[in-house]
Amino acid sequence: MERYRNATEVQMSQMVLPCHSNYRGELSIGQLLKWIDTAACLSAERHAGCPCVTASVDDIYFEHTISVGQVVNIKAKVNRAFNSSMEVGVQVSYEDICCGKQWNVCKAYATFVAQGKLPTKIKLKPLVPQTEEEKIEYSIAAERRRMRLAHTDTIKDLLTNSPVQSEGENRECSTVVPAEQTRVESVELILPPHANHQGNTFGGQIMAWMENVATIAASRLCHAHPTLKTIEMFHFRGPSQVGDRLLFKAIVNNAFKNSMEVGVCVEAYRHEMEVSRRHINSAFMTFVVLNGDGQPCTLPMLKPEPGDGERRFKEASARKKIRLDRKYVTSCKHTEVPLSVPWDQSNKVYLSYNNVSALKTLVAKANWVLASERDKVKIYMLEEDKFLSIRIEMTISIDATQAFLLLSDMGRRHEWDEHYVCAELVQQVDKDDMIYHVISRTISEENKPQDFVILASQRKPCSKGDPYVVAFRSVTLPTQPAKPEYTRGEILCSGFCIWQETEELTKVSYYNQATPGVLAYITTNIAGLSSSFHSTFQACEQFLQKHKEDVSVRLQNL
Repeated sequence: MERYRNATEVQMSQMVLPCHSNYRGELSIGQLLKWIDTAACLSAERHAGCPCVTASVDDIYFEHTISVGQVVNIKAKVNRAFNSSMEVGVQVSYEDICCGKQWNVCKAYATFVAQGKLPTKIKLKPLVPQTEEEKIEYSIAAERRRMRLAHTDTIKDLLTNSPVQSEGENRECSTVVPAEQTRVESVELILPPHANHQGNTFGGQIMAWMENVATIAASRLCHAHPTLKTIEMFHFRGPSQVGDRLLFKAIVNNAFKNSMEVGVCVEAYRHEMEVSRRHINSAFMTFVVLNGDGQPCTLPMLKPEPGDGERRFKEASARKKIRLDRKYVTSCKHTEVPLSVPWDQSNKVYLSYNNVSALKTLVAKANWVLASERDKVKIYMLEEDKFLSIRIEMTISIDATQAFLLLSDMGRRHEWDEHYVCAELVQQVDKDDMIYHVISRTISEENKPQDFVILASQRKPCSKGDPYVVAFRSVTLPTQPAKPEYTRGEILCSGFCIWQETEELTKVSYYNQATPGVLAYITTNIAGLSSSFHSTFQACEQFLQKHKEDVSVRLQNL
């Protein structure tokens, strides 16, 4: 039987030669970025059937350096196609051909836009995921897109509402370097080898030039050879063509104890006498300086320039906090995130992302087993690693939008779920995210009722075939400390997915990844020793049927 392979998958293998390396004999990150962009672009064009250009790149964390003589393996494939743009996922590893071992280097997500002949706008064909991995990436791609759109506003909100204190205010250092001394300017003339078949500059080539000037700026602060660790999420504001000049400006924005942020701005102009310039791109790169043992060295402090320099200095501190939040919450598996992550204004977007993507990952799992079926209520179970998960499913006569509005209101859950005493809305984060304090009837081992602080995140379908989603997870909120009369419970991953099956019928599925506090309750139901699940979800169906007309009236009045 022939092994399945994604039709958009592109594989590239490159031997690292001396011409690809820096002074240490390691692969230049700029060269790696060019290879990543090339593989991703080929994958995008394989799906679109027409030329594509790089629109944006998400955060890239480089885990290892690669030496001359080793082999770089790059695999790219389209995760999801939207209207005229698509997300391409890229996995980079390297292998030592002498011992045969392989190591992961980084994972990247890039957005490409299909370009047809103007004024015709390309509408991409939808992608149909086949494997469990593809279904997970397809589903979560919509969440990553949402996070990209909110990125700039997240930084603005943090600077406005939560002034960030710089590390420099809390550390002593005898060496202080004026930011002006790190400034770099460099110009490049775009020639045919730098561009695609439409004459537009390769995004990877621009990223390589950016990495070059950023490295020079970083070296002027530390007077050593820095190592690039992170490239922050950025997007291309417009194209540049063969014959354009690109002006690259780089400066160190802030120096922390063991790392520094370098900002790079790219402007394009057509000829030397041209006064106005087009802003093509801006990016922020984090560098470290490693000692002989591979450990980060302490860096000099930076004295920012007055005015814009002080603004960049403060923004760099804000970006560092957000970058850590984003890496901590979104880059690791949801099972590696503590049950109750502290919620604050700066990480709200990423906690919401983790909340919804964890549920979507659970939904896409392939090995669900039917445990019982009774009165139109089906109970499935999934055993993997340390976790036991359940899925309770029923198909009822109601519109999906009506079911979504009713089930997303946790304040009414006690009307159909006897385990809930009440759910108080303690914070309306935004229109899609709310934090509730929930009191349960469940009695803990300490013979006290349980309470929860829950983030509820809801999503409407991104495209046809997507479900309505209501996801729940525990968070920590300073205004809601644990109280002696309750045992604080925690929810790792639970929620509803709601699909419109036909014009009259809707499938409602509830998912829960068991935590110790509810494990006994779940296993008792799965073993058939209790019918609590069935009775609760029969009550849920009755609740939906009883109130669906009320919701219809609300929808008509909107």
